[in-house]
Amino acid sequence: MSRISIIVPVYNEKSAILPFFEELQMHLAYPDISFEVIFINDGSTDSTQSKLEEIARSDDRVRLISFSRNFGKEAATTAGYRTATGDAVIAIDADLQHPPHLIPEFIKQWQIGSEVVIGVRTNNASDSLFKRLSSLLYYKIINSISETKLVPKATDFRLVDRQVVDALNELNERNRMTRSLIDWLGFKRDYIHFEAPERQYGTASYSTWKLIKLATESFISHSLVPLRLAGYLGVVITLLAGILGTVMFTDRFIVSFGFNFSGPAILAIIILFLVGIVLISLGLFSFYIGQIYHETQNRPLYVIRKQK
Repeated sequence: MSRISIIVPVYNEKSAILPFFEELQMHLAYPDISFEVIFINDGSTDSTQSKLEEIARSDDRVRLISFSRNFGKEAATTAGYRTATGDAVIAIDADLQHPPHLIPEFIKQWQIGSEVVIGVRTNNASDSLFKRLSSLLYYKIINSISETKLVPKATDFRLVDRQVVDALNELNERNRMTRSLIDWLGFKRDYIHFEAPERQYGTASYSTWKLIKLATESFISHSLVPLRLAGYLGVVITLLAGILGTVMFTDRFIVSFGFNFSGPAILAIIILFLVGIVLISLGLFSFYIGQIYHETQNRPLYVIRKQK
């Protein structure tokens, strides 16, 4: 008999948690599959903890992890993956914007061979125009600078096979975006598209500032381009200053073009050239820092799917 773990990070969801679990239970009836449901209470300050304890008493499939304070959704999700014991793990939010009725579809794709099944939102009724535009911009930037390509509107709502979970649990960086780490691992994947309903209970705990912070950390985690921008900028400045300096030297000492560069203009070009050299040097330093960064990340050199 297969076993599937469902991990649910929770933060201040007192109004949503009982309706969520009632709907979740409706989709956990399989004759050949057993389930465990792991709630990770990320330091909730309302009555979420007591409601989770009530759920745990009513259903012996439920396990509860409670943090000492709010550490963030990524930490809660990581704790869920590290605690889960199933042959596959499904991560889902408790706000009912990840529809539990799609769980059978995730399981079906897993049973026919998919190792990662990813929920992709086609629309989210709760998103503002600003959030939609910023999300579009984020994916444009990250996919242009990162070696790991992310699927636009992909969510944390996903099923991950046991071997992928084991590989994920070996990645120990602290500033993490779990979904992008799973994408970095590779493996055979499939996608399920869904329309997220409007949030009915509570309010979203992810503020705009938190989303910006998460996006920034993902840029840094998956690309060294931001670190090397100073070097690239230095090359451009040095080339421009070199061209201007050549024109200035030619105009003054070889053939007059009629520019009549003043002393301050000459000084400015010299300073601009030196600034470019400094930025190029910083860019060179960034390559060495990048090597140190990759070594301290301590990611595996490769990930094996099968071995005979």
